Amino acid sequence: MAEFAVWAPKPAQVRLDVEGAVYPMTRADDGWWQASVEAAPDARYGYLLDDDPQVLPDPRSPRQPDGVHARSQLWDAAAVNWSDGAWAGRSVDGAVIYELHVGTFTAEGTFHAAAEKLDYLVDLGVDFVELMPVNAFSGTQGWGYDGVLWYAVHEPYGGPDGLVRFVDACHGRGLGVLIDAVFNHLGPSGNYLPRFGPYLSSASNPWGEGINIADADSDEVRRYIIDCALRWMRDFHADGLRLDAVHALVDTTAIHILEELAAETDMLAAQLGRPLSLVAESDRNDPRLITRREDGGYGITAQWDDDIHHAIHAAVSGEQQGYYADFGSMAALAKTLRNGFFHAATYSSFRRRRHGRPLNTAQIPATRLLAYTCTHDQVGNRALGDRPSQNLTFGQLAVKAALVLLSPYTTMLFMGEEWGSTRPFQFFSSHPEAELARATAEGRKREFAEHGWEAAEIPDPQDPQTFQRSKLDWDETESGDHAALLDLYRDLIALRRTEPDLADPWLEHLSVDYDEDQRWIIVHRGRLRLVCNLSAQTVSVPVHGELMLSWGSPTLAADNVALEGYSFAVLRT
Repeated sequence: MAEFAVWAPKPAQVRLDVEGAVYPMTRADDGWWQASVEAAPDARYGYLLDDDPQVLPDPRSPRQPDGVHARSQLWDAAAVNWSDGAWAGRSVDGAVIYELHVGTFTAEGTFHAAAEKLDYLVDLGVDFVELMPVNAFSGTQGWGYDGVLWYAVHEPYGGPDGLVRFVDACHGRGLGVLIDAVFNHLGPSGNYLPRFGPYLSSASNPWGEGINIADADSDEVRRYIIDCALRWMRDFHADGLRLDAVHALVDTTAIHILEELAAETDMLAAQLGRPLSLVAESDRNDPRLITRREDGGYGITAQWDDDIHHAIHAAVSGEQQGYYADFGSMAALAKTLRNGFFHAATYSSFRRRRHGRPLNTAQIPATRLLAYTCTHDQVGNRALGDRPSQNLTFGQLAVKAALVLLSPYTTMLFMGEEWGSTRPFQFFSSHPEAELARATAEGRKREFAEHGWEAAEIPDPQDPQTFQRSKLDWDETESGDHAALLDLYRDLIALRRTEPDLADPWLEHLSVDYDEDQRWIIVHRGRLRLVCNLSAQTVSVPVHGELMLSWGSPTLAADNVALEGYSFAVLRT
């Protein structure tokens, strides 16, 4: 016998459909409906609500082999044969994380093909693979942030069995796995949850209606989110989650859902006997997110830090439009590297208000913040999806990499940045509904027209070529400057891992010198000095020491080092 249960307080009647046979279900006082019927281990099933003849997928569907509009399929996580029993796990604290999109990481765009690149990632020196969302979403290709069945794995990638084999292969090579989870909104195609119960709230965010985590009848919705999060770590052996845009989770309850999730994650980690990490994306610069629960915080392991990205990118590239407006100076770069947040109860011209809160650097180690030169957002949310490597010199890319990888922060790479990939990462989708497809394309063009872009220049998200253009070209890794940059990334990561002075996580032990006019900066970490020239001209920097690593050909003298334009040197004093 198979047990079926669904929370559906809205309809007056719920029936179970298993392979076309319909069975009655019994409702409990809490809105849960249950039935026990004979069913094959891989049976397809769904639910009929009231008199509607449409069979709807299970809100907690374990598998969607025919897409998000079709019946669900049974899949037993307990029946999986794992080979990672010796995997003791690892924390993201101080790690090097590699963010990738399964569909564009390889030509095939599957878990199986991605697993064939794991030896490359081990050789690169990364500690974690972070998968952009792999939950079930409508269509065959997309970023994954329009998920509607959060418990199921996107079938074109390989479904749940493919994800199991990928995680198992990662653990076999000593790599941890983070999964990007989206709990702040639902996609526009295939979202049947509101027909079952009050999943949506009166609040909204830039992507649609918000999730009901604080209004009436929200307890089961909160449970839906937390159970989903725990499922990725328990059933699929993920070592943690990246939580998308947590600032869009409107929670007015006394115990924020993030604090609740962090507590339950810690309990699961204790049960499994391995560390589990939660990494949040937040634009609030609020230290409470990564402050320990016993100190009054939420207890999230780490968070993305866009201020570090903005400070480095604007200083190196010279871009200062939009949210880069307050950045670009050497002073802003130095302040951000020293303090973690640039906006810390200070005025943000982009927001036209005071923003953020100071980080207590004596209490919170730098490893609770993630530093990066680019992410899927910072590339894909540009009008053309152009990477820094499509606009900057290899010297500028090298300087950015050194500032991130030799920082005290936990670091993250976005797939392909390590060799300066020339392929864009554009916004793409494959909504099967013609009206929705048209609205998505027109909305994208309208969004960037407000910033001066011609509509014809904006890639059509629905055009299959937009997706194809975004796939990595692995042949680039073996050519010229691309290969040299890749070697540099390997060397930087190796130095980060082996040099004791680079293991110090406390910002109070870091100091920075700079020259605004000549545009050089020195980051002091113990006996090490990272010396960068962010200008196009050769500069002489008043620092000396033994040369350990460089980009370019620095000239060392008794009391200074001469750096070529857009280059750096690592010295030991």
